[in-house]
Amino acid sequence: MAAAVLFPKVGLEAMLTPENCVLVLIDHQAFQVAGVRNIDPQIMINNTVALAKVAKAFNVPTLLTTVIKDRGGELLKAIQDVFPDQVPIDRTTINTWEDKACVDWVKKTGRKKVVIAGLWTEICLAFPVIQALGEGWEVYFVTDASGGVSTEAHDRGVQRMIQAGGVPLTWIVFASELQRDWARESTVPALAQVLLDHGGATGTSLAWEWQLLGSHGGA
Repeated sequence: MAAAVLFPKVGLEAMLTPENCVLVLIDHQAFQVAGVRNIDPQIMINNTVALAKVAKAFNVPTLLTTVIKDRGGELLKAIQDVFPDQVPIDRTTINTWEDKACVDWVKKTGRKKVVIAGLWTEICLAFPVIQALGEGWEVYFVTDASGGVSTEAHDRGVQRMIQAGGVPLTWIVFASELQRDWARESTVPALAQVLLDHGGATGTSLAWEWQLLGSHGGA
């Protein structure tokens, strides 16, 4: 049995950068969305699309994967549209980390920090997080781009992943961690657009600031 491998949880090495992580989006399909109860599905979809757009803006390799799409539905169009040329890996395994094609895809990136979001939290997110941690990957999971069949199920899944060593994030934390410094101006326009489109109160506040500054800037 593989032993869990500890990785830094504090210090600069624990932080995500555009160069050291990958994103894996698991089973954001119609059947799974229909079962989400801990979060408004529309909000969860908004957050997942934002997460995907952030990854694209920072050139973070992103894997799209579904499970038995002919029964559960294809990947949600709003997410697929962010990566229109990528064909999601369609699995039979409930646990993505038991699918060789998915794991091989991550291995080929050469990156050890894996950020995951998926439906449902307590199953299709928790299972690969727990296995990947045990195999030496540094795993972060995005709670607001995931959802469970009940608040209880989601919360227990999150607790289980934290106990295993996973690190919980939200999509705006992911975006902020990649940006880290506003002096890195090349990614600011794309990030600002994601905030405007998906950031809720943060987006409307940004639009208001631009209005006060006399800028149209996409607002």
